Amino acid sequence: MSITERIVRAPADRVYSVLSDGWSYADWVVGTTHVRDVDAGWPAPGARVHHEAGPWPVAIHDRSESLDCDPGRMLLLKVHVWPLGAGQAKFTLDPLDDQATRVTLQEQFTEGPLLGVRNKVGDAFLHFRNTEVLQRLADIAEHGD
Repeated sequence: MSITERIVRAPADRVYSVLSDGWSYADWVVGTTHVRDVDAGWPAPGARVHHEAGPWPVAIHDRSESLDCDPGRMLLLKVHVWPLGAGQAKFTLDPLDDQATRVTLQEQFTEGPLLGVRNKVGDAFLHFRNTEVLQRLADIAEHGD
């Protein structure tokens, strides 16, 4: 499992507001290029963000599904990367004070061919990618769109 942390200079509720805005998903998720639709109730468990991944003209229509959420504290997603498989990404928000939040992103592959790289190499790749995910998330939470 890859674990990546970042201190975001914003309150936890502001960070969570970015996570809970499904239309902003492509702005902070590396590899997602376009949001096609967001289910009503996002990020309630079972709701999905329908997006495209990868460059045009080979972009894949895909989705991410909320498995669990605790508003202002945690969001657990099932992320699809078909035809390569799926994984889980868990964002945990720990307020450090009223203007700073530690965001921890835990991610691992859970099904499909990508299970073959569920090892230190795969974790290193996810950590590298997730460092950028958290940078983008921080930029939006700290400075707005």
